[in-house]
Amino acid sequence: MFLIIPDARRTVIFATPAAAVIDSVKKAQEESASEVISRATKLCEQHMIKAEMMVISGNPKEMIVDASEDNNADLLVVGSRGLGQIKRAFLGSVSDYCVHHAKCPVLIVRPPKSSHK
Repeated sequence: MFLIIPDARRTVIFATPAAAVIDSVKKAQEESASEVISRATKLCEQHMIKAEMMVISGNPKEMIVDASEDNNADLLVVGSRGLGQIKRAFLGSVSDYCVHHAKCPVLIVRPPKSSHK
C-alpha cells in the first residue's frame, strides 16, 4: 500500500508492505471477534442458555449454513439488517440464503423498528 501526500515543497511517499496491512486487518478482525464472543457468552450465561461459540472465516452465507450442518443444529437463528429491496438485491441477504439452503429451521430476528435505516 502506498500513501502519497503532495506538498507544495515536496511529495512524501509512505510505502507499507501489503502483508503488513493484511496482518493488521486480520489482527483487528480477530480482536473484534473475540469481543463479540465474550459479550455473547456472558449474555447466554446470564440467561442460562447453552451455546457453542466459534469464529469461522469465509463467505458468511456459506459458512453459517455449513456450520449449522456440521454441528447438527436444531435451529439456526440469524439477524436481519432490515435492508430495503434494492440494497438487498445488490448486497445479497445472508438470512435469505440461510432460509433457502440450511437443512434445519431458520428463525430470522428483525431489528427493532427504531434502528431501521
